[in-house]
Amino acid sequence: MDTALSSSTPGVEATPKKKSFARHLPTAARVFMGLVFFVFGLNGFLEFIPTPKDLNPADPAVAFGIAMKATGFLFWLVKGTETVAGALLLANRFVPLALAIIAPVIVNIFLTHALLAPAGLGLAVILLAAELFLAWSYRAVYRPMLAMRATPS
Repeated sequence: MDTALSSSTPGVEATPKKKSFARHLPTAARVFMGLVFFVFGLNGFLEFIPTPKDLNPADPAVAFGIAMKATGFLFWLVKGTETVAGALLLANRFVPLALAIIAPVIVNIFLTHALLAPAGLGLAVILLAAELFLAWSYRAVYRPMLAMRATPS
């Protein structure tokens, strides 16, 4: 006797759940962000993407980048954060932590392009949207962290 999929209503066949394309969106956003931050983070150290030769040091966005490098640590801290967060996102490990540590970098990227270099605003908006979408997708993980009053354990 076959009892694999029986319906409680006579004459009605049991149907499998429909598979939605939307269930893949968090994975796609995570991999996209992971690739962007891992590649551009590594590029800060290895410089495998050539820098344009016609950069004007008087341009505010270029001056900002030069100033970050001139600090001796800030540029490397940001690129290190991008590389580590990108690797975590690609490996699907500690994703909520990676999203939390990359959030200030994304805000900086968005504001830099919104205020200083509007030509790159498209990618900045996409990264910001992906960050917000993934933060919403992992909202249950952040709920304890956002408690108004927390007691140490």
